[in-house]
Amino acid sequence: MNKEWSEQNKRIQSLIKKADTLEQGKKVLFDLRNDLMNTLLSFRENLKREDFDSMPFMNADGYHCKNIAYSIWHIFRIEDIVAHTLINGDEEVFFSGNYQNRINSPIITTGNELIKEQISNFTKHLNIDELYSYSADVKKSTEDIIRNLTYNNLKNNVTEYRKEKLKSLGVVSSDENAVWLIDYWCNKDVRGLIQMPFSRHWIMHIEACLRIKNKLVLLV
Repeated sequence: MNKEWSEQNKRIQSLIKKADTLEQGKKVLFDLRNDLMNTLLSFRENLKREDFDSMPFMNADGYHCKNIAYSIWHIFRIEDIVAHTLINGDEEVFFSGNYQNRINSPIITTGNELIKEQISNFTKHLNIDELYSYSADVKKSTEDIIRNLTYNNLKNNVTEYRKEKLKSLGVVSSDENAVWLIDYWCNKDVRGLIQMPFSRHWIMHIEACLRIKNKLVLLV
């Protein structure tokens, strides 16, 4: 893991454990997310459209076996679901912004159920500009939610009602590679969700994207 990102992530986890350092923890979290988002934006500036679908490590173990377009989709669908359906109890940006049509996506899920060629077959149809618009909107909306969280809010668990709402939306596939996410998220409190989908999850997938990008540069 990138040393600087890893250190920032550790600092966030430490700061949000205490009421008197929570606001400082939020600031470090937002700084980290801005750094990571700038990395994603650099792909848009420096890569060709087909590069977003390339899978140079398709048969590898690890997140780098995916592709960059999938990784962006996956990061922000998960964040949108967790921030809005599970924490805030309101409508996901994906639905309120009509992003399925805008991105031209055949699915509404996190994409965990997709493997190998299914991933590239999925991403080659996506509108990358709209995918980036979606990621920006989700990032902003999540950070608005986090800004309003109190220390006591962080101790809240996902309610059974919201868990059932999540199931009813069909945004997590029933495939065994995906369905585990429901219990995984719903067994965490809000602090635990901040520590994974909103920070560490970004790092893991963006580092994988960097590995893919670097391989593509070598192949040119």
